[in-house]
Amino acid sequence: MPNKTFYMTDIEKIEVGEAAMPQAGPDDVVIKIQSVGICGSDLHYYQKGAIGDFVVDYPFILGHEAAGIVWEVGEKVTHLKKGDRVCMEPGVPCMKCEECLSGHYNLCKDVRFWATPPYDGVLSEYVSHPAAFTFKIPDQMSFTEGALVEPLAIGLHACNTGGVKLGQTVAILGAGCIGLVTLLAAKAYGATRIFVGDVLDKRLDKAAELGAIPVNTAKEDFAARVMEETGGRGVDVAIDCAGFSATVDACLGCAKPAGMIVLVGLGADRIDGFNTSLMSTRELTVKSIFRYRNLYPTAIQAIAGGKIDVGAIVSHRFRFDDTIEAFATCTKDIRNVVKGVIEY
Repeated sequence: MPNKTFYMTDIEKIEVGEAAMPQAGPDDVVIKIQSVGICGSDLHYYQKGAIGDFVVDYPFILGHEAAGIVWEVGEKVTHLKKGDRVCMEPGVPCMKCEECLSGHYNLCKDVRFWATPPYDGVLSEYVSHPAAFTFKIPDQMSFTEGALVEPLAIGLHACNTGGVKLGQTVAILGAGCIGLVTLLAAKAYGATRIFVGDVLDKRLDKAAELGAIPVNTAKEDFAARVMEETGGRGVDVAIDCAGFSATVDACLGCAKPAGMIVLVGLGADRIDGFNTSLMSTRELTVKSIFRYRNLYPTAIQAIAGGKIDVGAIVSHRFRFDDTIEAFATCTKDIRNVVKGVIEY
């Protein structure tokens, strides 16, 4: 059976081809993919060929936010059957190391994560995956919502780490996909005022549509605006979903005394000018996250139960056959693309 696949063959170059038809090992399932989200990391590999120490070896398959239909089931799999609608957690940890055994499997040094070199992603018609990291989605969820469980899990982990709760005020720097799902997660956890900063008006418009107070950081000082709006109090939790020196500085500048900063974005490899004086005098706590752990069931239930409308962040939908155009558009029309999704 043919397995149509799109391969990245060079910087900003994708070609169509075929991959081997995957087989289901005893503990695996084969999935017929139905929807794949285009992540910022996919676009970074597409444009740069690397993220930090992770360097693409061509040909390479992009895509890790995915949902589909179970096509084949391994002999030891009991909780899934052919025809089940599913989404897949893209990282498969070793489950043997100290990090895995202590419950922090997202920090596993030997994790196999889709579309993170040297491991291929899922822009194919069929893929195989361990059943333990494959989750049923209910009929009322679309496959695109299933694919977006992955970024939503990051937003949930960010809010959990920051301790966001009912009645709090939150600041989010960056209104791309991760910033927006963090906004949705913060609302679901009960935050009542949420400030979102970005330089792109289209993304800020979407943030406002989702209930945030938008601030164009190219036109005004984010921290100053937040402090003014909060009567000098600041926010309970500031979450940086961009990862640049300026955005970390803005988080430090708008956090209330004894407030919490959560670092999520990885826009830059190093952060300069960290205001340790402000951090000390306000006794701020700074934490970071890496991906997520044990949050797929929560994210699925939140979407299926109507608590979080993750589909609201999608601005562009492409067909699988138009994958080449999809990546070109998401790269060249960055001012208008909030979130692109490839639907089969």
